[in-house]
Amino acid sequence: MSPTPRVRLGMVGGGEGAFIGQVHRLAANLDGHFELVCGAFSRDADNNARTGAACGVAASRLYADWQSLLNAERALPADQRMQLLVIVTPNHLHVPIADAALAAGFHVFCEKPAALSLDEARGLDATWREHGGLYGLAHTYLGYPMVWQARAMVAAGTLGRLRKIHVEYPQGWLGETLETQGNKQAGWRTDPAQAGPSGCMADIGTHAFGLAEFVSGQRVASLCASLGSHVDGRRLDDDGDVLLRTAEGASGTLIASQVSTGEENALKLRLYGEDGALEWHQMEPNSLIHRSRGAPMRVLRGGIDQPELVDAVMARLRLPGGHPEGYLEALGNLYRDTASAIRRGDRGDIAGVPGMASGLRGMAFIEAVTQSQAGGSRWTDLPSTD
Repeated sequence: MSPTPRVRLGMVGGGEGAFIGQVHRLAANLDGHFELVCGAFSRDADNNARTGAACGVAASRLYADWQSLLNAERALPADQRMQLLVIVTPNHLHVPIADAALAAGFHVFCEKPAALSLDEARGLDATWREHGGLYGLAHTYLGYPMVWQARAMVAAGTLGRLRKIHVEYPQGWLGETLETQGNKQAGWRTDPAQAGPSGCMADIGTHAFGLAEFVSGQRVASLCASLGSHVDGRRLDDDGDVLLRTAEGASGTLIASQVSTGEENALKLRLYGEDGALEWHQMEPNSLIHRSRGAPMRVLRGGIDQPELVDAVMARLRLPGGHPEGYLEALGNLYRDTASAIRRGDRGDIAGVPGMASGLRGMAFIEAVTQSQAGGSRWTDLPSTD
């Protein structure tokens, strides 16, 4: 039997010195489903050349910009051109590149948030529906197996009627003015022209929001937000607190901060229902704490040999219990599902991967958060994304 051909992948952004581009390349390589065949990694020609050489990309398929990449790849024979374009640029380029790629007939896997605004995301949604390509969004934390276990338990009624949703994502890396010290990541993430109307909430608040809705199975209907910047001269929020109410009647909180001194990536989710509770920590991702009425707390553990795990979890695990699977494996799961969808010839949504609906919900969250803040932290309904 001949080996299954690898999916041909191209990348825009992610040049030398860019953290997330290398993460995507490692995750895509994890299960051997992809081959990086082309790229426009950096606007700096030397950086672009070095990155291409390090990744083994042929010089003939190393492009100066994303427009050249799309034009040249589209002109290649169907069995040679890239199939999936990965977008790992600053936020303001997500929609222009994704829109053009989908219109050119390529599938897209993009870093979040999907857009700079809800209106911009709606325009991308229209292009996606018209041309029918696959679109995935890198909400990496939704690739963790035990997140799927929590989702399944909530859906099965293990917690009873859901009452409270608490999600938080504290970081500390922007506790000083790195944007004025030559740090490129801090530079664009705190620049409204590149990041959009929100800093911290768009960067990591959308991760927390997406996780809360995914696991709870409920949609946030309204919120009350207080955003701020604790670093003098910073133009976008670096910290925020949000009260939540879901359409199904649960209440809760969402906290996102990039000035929480000493914190790394401490994303946590707690759900409380009438009959029980669940708790998951991103920095201890293989454990899921389950509390139930009148019984001792228990900890479910990830691993292909562990009991009581649902099929969706087992499909996202690679190792026996006690062998930690983390961030790269979580993103690798999104890539593996994307490869499967491409090989099946699927169109539209990618089974198991956050997509356009998640992107629209994330932008609706940002729009409501910024409107609430501008109105004196008033309760604000999330705009419809249906």
